[in-house]
Amino acid sequence: MNKEYDVVALGELLIDFTQNGMSDQGNPLFEANPGGAPCNVLAMLNKLDKRCAFIGKVGDDIFGRSLRDTVASSGINIDALVLDPTVNTTLAFVQTFENGDRDFSFYRNPGADMMLTADEIHEDLIKSAKIFHFGTLSMTHDAVREATKKAVRIAKENGCLISFDPNLRPPLWSSLDAAREQIEWGLSQCDVLKIADNEIEFLSGSADFDEGADYLKKNFPNIRLFNITAGPDGSYSYYEDQKVFVPAFQLGGTIETTGAGDTFCACVQAFVLDNGLDGLTESDLTNMLRFANAAAYFVTTKKGAIRSMPDRADVEKILSEN
Repeated sequence: MNKEYDVVALGELLIDFTQNGMSDQGNPLFEANPGGAPCNVLAMLNKLDKRCAFIGKVGDDIFGRSLRDTVASSGINIDALVLDPTVNTTLAFVQTFENGDRDFSFYRNPGADMMLTADEIHEDLIKSAKIFHFGTLSMTHDAVREATKKAVRIAKENGCLISFDPNLRPPLWSSLDAAREQIEWGLSQCDVLKIADNEIEFLSGSADFDEGADYLKKNFPNIRLFNITAGPDGSYSYYEDQKVFVPAFQLGGTIETTGAGDTFCACVQAFVLDNGLDGLTESDLTNMLRFANAAAYFVTTKKGAIRSMPDRADVEKILSEN
């Protein structure tokens, strides 16, 4: 079957309200940035000239319609984006600390993204993808979990590579045990994994990345390539018997880290689309991480994610100058 799309992603699409100074009366100001990890990934892939489509649900409200228009204008196919007439779009208020890290307050009880059902999954869209990407925010509740697992099954049956990002957000889970169960299911399904330092420690019980890598290799041998992001320290890639580390770009100007991990994830997917998963060398992995780290750094110098992604020239400028 002809694969029309490079990447199809399923999951949350929401508004990230990020701090943007104070009013004249001393009140905090928040900027409504379009976001949601899976669509952030697609936005970056589009900047790298990859063909993308999104599956998800937003409210038929002012925010949902704005998100629909933003995603469409970013070049992402939204034929499978559903507008819910009864449940509002999910909102996240993001508190940013001086080092760029964040704390999230979600308004999602319920939110439209978690109302996606299995019968709303566009099977033909998934079948037409080279890579299918998902995370765990679409696995926090029964109906959307069923939809996600159906989508993954269709993707695997039709020869898609599976990309997974746990994207752990503890406030959205009934318990951390429930989160662990669904993360482990995602790990059991994927070929390519992007995982953050706090998530690998959560799963393996160890802050040592090599011990975390051993845990993944032992329990999830299906994962062919996995990368650990360690914030300002850099990133690690594990492939077969190889391990590569590339330090982060610390060039100043960081405002916040929203979307940095998603940007990194997208760059890895683009690398896999261009190079495959067979016979990768240490040089290949190093170049992959350098490009992904540079792109992630660029996003930290902007507010929000979907509208802040660099194009290839932006990333190559950082690489050539550093």
